[in-house]
This record gives sequence, C-alpha cells and structure tokens, in this order.
Amino acid sequence: MPAVGAWTRANLTTQGYCLTDDERRALAVGLRFSTGVCLSLAVIALGLESAPMIFVLSGVGALAGFTSRHPFDYLWNHAVRRLLAGPMLPPNPTRRRHAFKIATAWLLVVGTLLAAGATVIALALGGLLVAACATVTAANLCLPSEALAWRERHTARKDVIPA
Repeated sequence: MPAVGAWTRANLTTQGYCLTDDERRALAVGLRFSTGVCLSLAVIALGLESAPMIFVLSGVGALAGFTSRHPFDYLWNHAVRRLLAGPMLPPNPTRRRHAFKIATAWLLVVGTLLAAGATVIALALGGLLVAACATVTAANLCLPSEALAWRERHTARKDVIPA
C-alpha cells in the first residue's frame, strides 16, 4: 500500500515530524498512543458528562502543548514501549504542540459548558473534538496541524515580493 504510506508520511510531516520510512513504521503505534489514550478518556468523560474529567484532560493538553512531551509520552517511553518492544518517541514538533493547545482551549470550552449545564452544546462540541482526535489517532491526520500548515504556506506567499 504505497499510497497509504505516502499519505501517512505526509500527515506526519504536516505535524512537523522528519522521519524516515523505517522510523515511521517503527513508531506507528507509539505516535498514536498519547492521542489514543486521550481519545478514550474524552469519550468516557463525555459519556459521563463529567466537567471535572474534561478539565483534567485540558490540563493534560496544556502540558502537551507547552512542553516537548505529551504527559502520556512518558507512559509510552518508560512502560508501554518495553512491553511492545517499540522505540522511544521523539519530542513533539511545534505544530503538533500547537494542535494540543487548540485541543486544550476546546476542552476548556466543553468543560465550562458542561459545568454550566449546557449539556447538549457541550456534547456536540465534545463530539467534534472526539472526531478530530480519532482522525489523528487512526490516520495521523491532525486537522489543526493541517490548518496551521495551510496558514504558514499562505502567509509565506504574501511575504514573497514579485520581481
């Protein structure tokens, strides 16, 4: 499936990773681990309509957005990878960290709406967040990274002065 491999590689490149095909294959599970854990916890939190759990997840997202490692990367690097004989995860690239910041803000909105009793809109927005998290977990397609990359390309074109 060369087309799928090229698409996955492009998705990871958009997030800011510079990986060889061998590294990408070796990290296939590891790069999805932190988002997969967050996805599972977000689904549970939304199912329980738990504002406190959403707020805790927003704290996890903030740490992931403002540090080079997602908190669950440590769980992968120091425990899970040893069970699966996987490689250590590289630090998260800047664009991926920016995506975590966007998710943090989104989680804060969802948590605030749940706490205020606006359950229907909170669950709708939470469902959209779950869908976005599922795409990055399943296919490495990070929608915020795609939007940020588009913005960077668009801004770079404006900076070029025609001859």
